[in-house]
Amino acid sequence: MDCETKGCAWADGKKRCFWANPKNERYIAYHDHEWGVPVRDDRKLFEMLLLECFQAGLSWECVLNKREAFRRAFDGFDWDIVAAYGGEKVEELMGDAGIIRNRLKIKAAVTNARVFIKIREEHGSFANYLWGWTGGETIRETGKSSSPLSDSVSKDLKKRGMKFVGTTVIYAYLQAVGVIWSHEEGCFLA
Repeated sequence: MDCETKGCAWADGKKRCFWANPKNERYIAYHDHEWGVPVRDDRKLFEMLLLECFQAGLSWECVLNKREAFRRAFDGFDWDIVAAYGGEKVEELMGDAGIIRNRLKIKAAVTNARVFIKIREEHGSFANYLWGWTGGETIRETGKSSSPLSDSVSKDLKKRGMKFVGTTVIYAYLQAVGVIWSHEEGCFLA
């Protein structure tokens, strides 16, 4: 639903970003309490990276609605466990109707967990790596789906071997974890 052009009736009277679906309580809670909030916890950063990679080519709402199934299927987003997945686990995940069953994305989650671990070892934490791109500061901008920052982070992650981390996916990730603050004008959080 495009609340910008169709208008939305928010039960609580608060105005939100145009992309939030007023009929999905899970989505409203995500918008109000998670999206754009600066994250420095590696566990949460890994969870959001995994979910954003699965979102590529799909709607975030689709992924968000399956979040708990992803949490269960991917062992609580424990990067050490995910990094150790082999072919048998990939096949098990391919049979899990609760998640997005895309073999390339499932294999990418395993590869990305391994790279995530290496980045943590190199920088002390993934948060240090990620926030190092902005000197620890949040960037405020709206109306974009990529930027020079997401281009640079994407290029670096790809060079390190990560998959499904194009600039648009990384821009959405940076917004989700609060490196970029993109609540739109008129949103009660802006």
